[in-house]
Amino acid sequence: MTEEKQPLLDHYQHRPGSSGRASALHPKCPGCRVAHLRDKNAPVPFKLLVLLGFVILANALPIAVVYPFLYFMIEDLHVAKRKEDIGYYAGWIGSSLMIGRMLTGVLWGVIADRYGRRKVMVCGILSVVVFNTLFGLSTSLWMALLTRFLLGGFNGMLGTVKAYASEICSEQHQTISMSMVSTMWGFGLIIGPAMGGYLAQATDFSNFSSSVISCEFFFSSLQPAIKYPNIFKSGSLFAKFPYLLQALGVLVFALIALVMCFYLPETLHKDHTSLEIDEEDTGKDHIAVESDTKEKQSESIFRNWGFISSTMVYCVWSLHDIAYTEIFSLWAVSGRSYGGLGFTSSNVGQVLAISGLSMLLFQLTLFPIFAKWLGPIRLTRVPTLVAIPILTAYPFFSKLHGNSLWAILLIASITKLILGQATFTGSFILINNSVKQAQRGAANGFSLSIVSLFKAIGPAGGGSVFAWCQTRQHTWLLPGDHLVFFFLNFFALLTALMTCKPFLPSSTAHPILE
Repeated sequence: MTEEKQPLLDHYQHRPGSSGRASALHPKCPGCRVAHLRDKNAPVPFKLLVLLGFVILANALPIAVVYPFLYFMIEDLHVAKRKEDIGYYAGWIGSSLMIGRMLTGVLWGVIADRYGRRKVMVCGILSVVVFNTLFGLSTSLWMALLTRFLLGGFNGMLGTVKAYASEICSEQHQTISMSMVSTMWGFGLIIGPAMGGYLAQATDFSNFSSSVISCEFFFSSLQPAIKYPNIFKSGSLFAKFPYLLQALGVLVFALIALVMCFYLPETLHKDHTSLEIDEEDTGKDHIAVESDTKEKQSESIFRNWGFISSTMVYCVWSLHDIAYTEIFSLWAVSGRSYGGLGFTSSNVGQVLAISGLSMLLFQLTLFPIFAKWLGPIRLTRVPTLVAIPILTAYPFFSKLHGNSLWAILLIASITKLILGQATFTGSFILINNSVKQAQRGAANGFSLSIVSLFKAIGPAGGGSVFAWCQTRQHTWLLPGDHLVFFFLNFFALLTALMTCKPFLPSSTAHPILE
């Protein structure tokens, strides 16, 4: 073997995470070409993370953008015989996306492991381009249900981007890449409702009682069609399809993200045996490799307790988080006689907007330091425990007024949001650490399917508990909203307990060496 080729071979044969036996890097393998990003001393690939963050943002927007106007869209479709039935139909539309995602999450994970991460991301963004736009053109309940269901069914990229984020950073930078995923996803779920509220040409809300409006999401009071009647004239396209404008707003983000997808390198390793080039091109000194594809395929993620337990932690916290999102808005706008704050929808919007921006700033600056200090298991456990006393204090906020109320509420809301995203980041790392790289697409696809079920249950369960608690304001044990936040604390404590041994193996703190 010539001396000139030795450094190249050394670089190829010592890939971080490889077994070091017959696995070797190959110049024609797309995963091998970016393997240097996972070197121990490799810098943080900020350019790739920014591109990936925008792709995640475009994927998160269509999920939450419908919440501000969904109640009024159902009324405009004239399917509910009574006002009381509108929430029933709105719930089905809200859940249809999660049901579609639940049914196909594993399939998209398998596709990502077999054909590549980037292909799945492109398909996910294309589903936003097509089906979210069609949803904006919906003229019937069935069209709205079908387009949301197909949007979820053809978009399984959340699990894939979590796998991808772990493959473009070294182990020491995993917290940065995973925090990018959770931060941009959470940020999308915050600004999505803002877009829906500003861009949906809903009917005049002045005919609805404040209690009905308050039970919807916080941006429902925004009325662009009423504020700008010269823009939306009678007989125009947006008058015929009053919910198309928000879809076009998401479409702009999606098209930009689609272009960005092609600047993201593929990270999936191909079967090196099939990629070996002819001996005539490399001489007799070509790199000999042995494929271990059959071995990896024979290992089932369902017999991996570290993966199963990490997924269960992720699911329970997701149920807590989405139930908190539902309950917080309902609690804040409910009257003080019911233990709420008596806020307007605009007040709630201001709280969440400030909280979201503060969370984004923290995640991009101080969070990596705390994450590195805690490690993935404690990063998942500690925030859930800290959240318990904060949630316990929420019912007492109704005793406050004026600036003191706003100051305490903002501190609590910002802290709770930061803690929630920290726990998500930790759970993402645990899931990726528990499986080999070749299984991460399928593993994250499976976790996406299961968590979609929990996210479909969370809002309905949280809303039902809140409604029931309003009827027991004067009981001696956990009256009114005290029981609501006890409900949230139960799942926070359960999440913390599930991160302890023997339920969660300590081996999940570090990635599997392949």
